[in-house]
Amino acid sequence: MKKIISYLFLAVIAYLAYIGISLSMMPPVSELADKKYSTTIQVKDWQGEYHPFVVGPKNPNWTPSGRIPAEMKWAVILAEDSNFYKHEGFDVKAIKNAIKYDLEKKSLKRGASTITQQTAKNLFLSREKSVTRKLKEIYLAYRMEQELTKGRIIEFYLNVVELGPMVYGIGHGSRYYFGKPASALTPRECAFLAAMLPGPRSAYNPYKNLGKVLRRSDMILKLMKQNGVLGDGEYQAALASELNIAGLQRKVDQSVNQPPVFSSPSSAGKEPAGQPTGELREIAPETGKESSEEKTDDSKQAAPVEAVPEKK
Repeated sequence: MKKIISYLFLAVIAYLAYIGISLSMMPPVSELADKKYSTTIQVKDWQGEYHPFVVGPKNPNWTPSGRIPAEMKWAVILAEDSNFYKHEGFDVKAIKNAIKYDLEKKSLKRGASTITQQTAKNLFLSREKSVTRKLKEIYLAYRMEQELTKGRIIEFYLNVVELGPMVYGIGHGSRYYFGKPASALTPRECAFLAAMLPGPRSAYNPYKNLGKVLRRSDMILKLMKQNGVLGDGEYQAALASELNIAGLQRKVDQSVNQPPVFSSPSSAGKEPAGQPTGELREIAPETGKESSEEKTDDSKQAAPVEAVPEKK
């Protein structure tokens, strides 16, 4: 027994040493603060093939923060990371709940990632689900919070999120689904795109589950009203507005008649005003086997924020 304990102790020491070396070799994040910064990452299409993807102004679909509607930013924050303006890159309570859930289910399904962590993963890390990758993700997220503004982080996040088959970033997503630049998105369209984020390939894929995406977008609009992003009149107008998904329907029809062809994007904002002063109301994705990373504290309800974000 003593030998087993000794071996386990040595294994833990070796792993911690490996983690320490790995973290010391992580790429610098300070250069992300430069508005002219561009880099190339690898993204995967829906057939499992990797393609180069340019992050930054050299990508023609890149949308600077000032051209992303405040409603788009708040739709994502309220749905994905309600404590975004309070944490320093990671949410300790969410991580504890995720660990408890994963231990109970004997899986690594619940990630509890903040927007900053997801941005760090998208820019620097692989998609593997492991303790090592999660530790790297947390470390990079903490460093990003020290070097970048919240506005810069959300700008990167919205420009690299996956929104469809080889559709990455809000600029490409807006044109793909609605035929317009991101700056022209309506609150209803912002909520629709935000609703897809938990699983655009499966659970919240509008090609397969359009009704599910629309229901979640309604919930996000309600959150935006509860937290002062939308006034009563704006909320009612958004609910009553017809979502123009003609472009989506044409793509669905085409996908039925022919196999999809994927191509890599060419490699050639206004910030939400004021940091929230109260706990933001949040929702979690609908549960289901296809869901990717489930959120925690599904039923949390707190007071609306006091500061109303500036809108376009």
